[in-house]
Amino acid sequence: MSNVPIHQHALLSDCGSAALVTAAGSVDWLCLPRFDSPSVFGRLLDDDAGHFLIAPAAQGCTSTWRYRPSSLVLDTTWTCPDGELVVTDAMALGEHERDHELGRSAPGVLLRHVRCTRGWAPVRVEFVPRPEFGLVHPRLTSSRGAVIADGGASVLVLSTQADLQLAEARATATLTLREGQELAFALEQCDAWSPRVATWKPHKVRRRLEGSERSWRSWSSLHQRYEGPMRELVHHSGVVLQGLTYARSGAVVAAPTTSLPEGVGSGRTWDYRYTWVRDASMTLQGLYVAACPDEAGRFFAFMSRAAATQLDRGLHLQIMFGVGGERELPEREIPQLSGWRDSGPVRVGNGAWSQRQLDVYGALLDSAYTLRLQLGEVDEATRLFLVAAVDAAASLWREDDQGIWEVRGPARPFLHSKLMCWVALDRGIMMSQQLRLDFARTAGWVRARDELREAILNLGWSERAGAFTQSFGSDDLDASALLMVIVGFLPPSDPRLLSTIDAIEHGLRDEQGLIFRYQGGDGFEEPEGTFLLCTFWLA
Repeated sequence: MSNVPIHQHALLSDCGSAALVTAAGSVDWLCLPRFDSPSVFGRLLDDDAGHFLIAPAAQGCTSTWRYRPSSLVLDTTWTCPDGELVVTDAMALGEHERDHELGRSAPGVLLRHVRCTRGWAPVRVEFVPRPEFGLVHPRLTSSRGAVIADGGASVLVLSTQADLQLAEARATATLTLREGQELAFALEQCDAWSPRVATWKPHKVRRRLEGSERSWRSWSSLHQRYEGPMRELVHHSGVVLQGLTYARSGAVVAAPTTSLPEGVGSGRTWDYRYTWVRDASMTLQGLYVAACPDEAGRFFAFMSRAAATQLDRGLHLQIMFGVGGERELPEREIPQLSGWRDSGPVRVGNGAWSQRQLDVYGALLDSAYTLRLQLGEVDEATRLFLVAAVDAAASLWREDDQGIWEVRGPARPFLHSKLMCWVALDRGIMMSQQLRLDFARTAGWVRARDELREAILNLGWSERAGAFTQSFGSDDLDASALLMVIVGFLPPSDPRLLSTIDAIEHGLRDEQGLIFRYQGGDGFEEPEGTFLLCTFWLA
C-alpha cells in the first residue's frame, strides 16, 4: 500500500510533464512525455507500480530539502554518521530556454545527481521502472553507460556510470561515496521502434542541472514582481503554477497527478491532469502579478484553437481539454493500481469532459478582463472566440447544468452557473471596445445582463435559509455564493449578502474553521472533505 503522506512529496516539472519526489529520496510519480501520459513510476498509487530511489543506506541519517531560489531544482541534504550527501533533482529544460521560452523545447529527461560533500556514506540506488501504470515489467539490459528498460510501446534509457545489478526488472546497487565523489543519472524515454538516444555523461548532467536552474531563474526575474508580505512563498507559488503549464500549447493542468483522494476511502478519486477552462482561468488570474502578454495571449490562443467552431455550431463550450487540445477524454479505471492508501479506484481520463457547465463562460471572460492590459489588441481568432462565449452566456443562462462542483447527477439551475453567466456578460460589456463590438450587440448584452440579474436576485434567494443558496428553489447552502461579492454582483454591504456570509460561516464551517463546499447529497456514501479555496472565499 502506498502510504507516504501527500505533503511529503516535492514537485519537479519541465513545463511538459512532472515528477514527484518523496522526502525519502524516491521518485514515486513520473509521467512521460506529457502530464497526462501513463506513469513510468507510480508508487504514489501502488507499491508495485515503480519508483526510483537514491538515498543513504546507513542508519541514523537525517535530511533537509529545499528548492534552489526561483526554481524547481530540488536539493536534498542528507546528514549521516560519517558524512554528508547532497542529492539534486530536476526535470531538464531546453539548453537555451530563457524567459518566455521556458519548457518549449524541454527534452523530457529526469536528472538526478548525488555528491558526497563530507566524509563518506553508503548510497542505495533502486531503479524500478513500471511503465503504463505498472502494467509493464520491462526487460532490463546493460549498455555502455546506461541501463535499458525495454517493454511495451517505449524504451527507457537510464544513463549512469554506476554499476547496477539487474534482476527481476529492477536495477539496484549499494555504493560508497567519499568526499568529492559523485553519481549522475539521466532518464529519458524513446519510441521502442526508433533509434536509441545517446547516453548522458556526468558532466552533461551537471551542466544541464545548472542550465535548468538558470532557465527557471530567468523566467522568474522577468515575471516575479510581487514585493509584499510572504514574498518568497508568493514567488514560489508562481513558479509552481508555471510548472503546471504545458509550454508547447499554453494549456494549464489542474494537477500533475490522478486519483489522489479527497479523503481516504472516499471514492472521490479523479484525474486532474487536464486543463479546465475554469481552473486555468483562475490560475492565470492567480499569476496576475506575474503574468505578461505572452502567457495570457498563448492561453487564449490555445482556447480558441481547442474549442474551434464549438460555439459557432451552437454547441456548449467544452469545460476541459487535453493539454494538446484534445476533446474526448473518456474515463476508465486502472485495476492493477490499488490507490493511495488503498483509496481506489484509480482513474484515467475524466467523465466530466462531456458535462454542461455554464460557469465556464464567466471564468473565461473574467480572466480576459483581468488580463486585458496584457492581452492588448487581441488577434481576430481570439476576439471572435470571446465574443461567441459572451453570446453563448446570453442565450444559454436559463438552462440547467452540472455546476462548478461537477455533480454527477441530474442537471440543476445552479446559482453559481447563473452568476458566472452574468459575469461573462458584464465583462464582455466592459471589454466592448477591445472586442470591437457594434452598438446593437453591446445593447443586447446589456439587456441580457439586466434580465439575468433580476432572475438571480428573485430566484436565488431562500427565505428559509436566509441566504443565496445552491440552486434556484433550493434551501441548501453552497460556498460558491460567496463569489457574489468577489465578482462584483452585489456590494459587501448588501443585507442579503451579509446574511449569506453568516449562514455559510455557521452552516458550512468545520471545527477547525475550514469550509465545506455545499450541503446536500452528491451521490457518494462517504462525506466530502473541506475545500481550502472556499475558506479563502470566506476570508
